[in-house]
Parts: sequence; C-alpha cells; structure tokens
Amino acid sequence: MFTRSQLQRYSRQIVMPEIGATGQQRLADASVMVVGAGGLGSPALLYLAGAGVGRLGVVDSDEVELSNLHRQVLHATADVGRPKVASARDHLGALNPDVVVEKYELRLDSRNALELIAGYDIVLDGSDNFPTRYLVNDACVLAGKPLVYGALSRFEGQVGVLAAGTAPCYRCIFPTPPLPGTVPSCAEAGVLGVLTGVVGSLMATEALRLALGGFGVDGSETGLAGGLLVVDLATPAFTTIAMAKDPDCPACGERPTITELIDYEAFCGVG
Repeated sequence: MFTRSQLQRYSRQIVMPEIGATGQQRLADASVMVVGAGGLGSPALLYLAGAGVGRLGVVDSDEVELSNLHRQVLHATADVGRPKVASARDHLGALNPDVVVEKYELRLDSRNALELIAGYDIVLDGSDNFPTRYLVNDACVLAGKPLVYGALSRFEGQVGVLAAGTAPCYRCIFPTPPLPGTVPSCAEAGVLGVLTGVVGSLMATEALRLALGGFGVDGSETGLAGGLLVVDLATPAFTTIAMAKDPDCPACGERPTITELIDYEAFCGVG
C-alpha cells in the first residue's frame, strides 16, 4: 500500500502499463547490492534509489577523491576525504528517504562475498579490477544470483546480464584474466566522464528489468541476458554481441570445478 507522497513520487512509473502499481510494489520489495560506489555505481545507485528499489547495499572501501568528481556524480566536493559508502548513504537518503541504504565499508573478498551477496536479490558489479570481477561472478554463480556487469575505459564501455538462467557467466566470456599490466586502469588510460553515466544508467535499467521480471506487459523481454552491449561514445555506436553459455565453464558449466571461492589476486597474478 503506497502513501499519497509515494504515489506522487512514482506516478510517472506507475502510469506505465509495463510497470503499474504491481511493478512498483515489486521494486519496493526488491534488494540490489552494488559493488563499487564510483563511476558506474554512482549513476546506477541514483537511478535505482529514484525508481524506488526498497533496499540498496553499497560496498566500497575507498574515500572520495577530487579526481573522482568528474564522473562519480553521487559525490560532491564537500565529500572529498569521506568514505564513499557514507557519502552514498547521505545522498541517496536525501534523494529518496523511502529507500533503505546499507553501507559496507570494506573490500569484497573470498571471506565475505558469499555472505553479503546472499542477502540481496540482484548484484551490480561496478568494480574496476579483475580480481573483484572474477570474485563477484563466482560468488553470484554459487549463490544463484543474477549479476549485472559493467566495465569501461576511455570512450568505450560494456554492459551485460550474467549468471541469470541460461545466460553465460563472466568466465564464459572471459575464461582467463589478462596478464598483469596489459590492461590500463582508468587512472592510466583516462575515461570520459559521461561514459560512466551512460553505462551506469544501462546497468540500472537491467537491474530494474530483473526486479520487474521484464518490461514487456507479458514479462517476456529478456534485455541483455545472453548478450553483451558494447558502447562507443567516440563514434557513437551501440553494438550488442550475442554470448552463449559455455558448457565447459568451470563456474557455471555442466561439470563445474569451482565449488568455493579462491584467492582471486593470485588467480589474476596481482598482489
């Protein structure tokens, strides 16, 4: 049952037949964990909170830096030096007090990932390093949680829905991590600030689709499950690449060999 102010707040969504009051209640009942409150997590969290997702978990161990602010729109100049999770909770609460924001000021690792992820319906990975990406993927596969993946560099980004139903997982697409030092970080290669808004918003879109069971009136739309959307803002171009589940995948294949979380820094050859 929605209050008068809630009906007014979400009126532009409730009026849509693809969402309606039933869909809005589904969003209120949904929970999403966002790994990383940075470039991708910032727009994703803002739009998920604005849409009325009932519970958001924010995982990040970093503090806000001045160099973050050209793209990490969740934070402001006054937040420099503060933990990102504290800044995120304050700004999301100011945007929508209906939403419960749970902050985890820690680095996700093999000791805590499964326990944290188990408490949420959907996981968004906005991390910026390969050990965390493989960790989140394996944890979602083991926990049976859908994973919305995003990555970016310079003018280009990727978005996909992984580990959901017949969709491939991250290991199906990227079986082995790149050699250390071969893929430059955003600090090394740079990134167009608005790209994070485009990719992060697309990630939020896919999370809302998962929470609603599809945007079609009959719930039949599958979105990016089974596909990888490649965004190139320099051109600009949006290209969707079909991705199939690998039956030999060690995580989600027919005979999985990954039955517990491992040392992902060692796996990726870093640290």
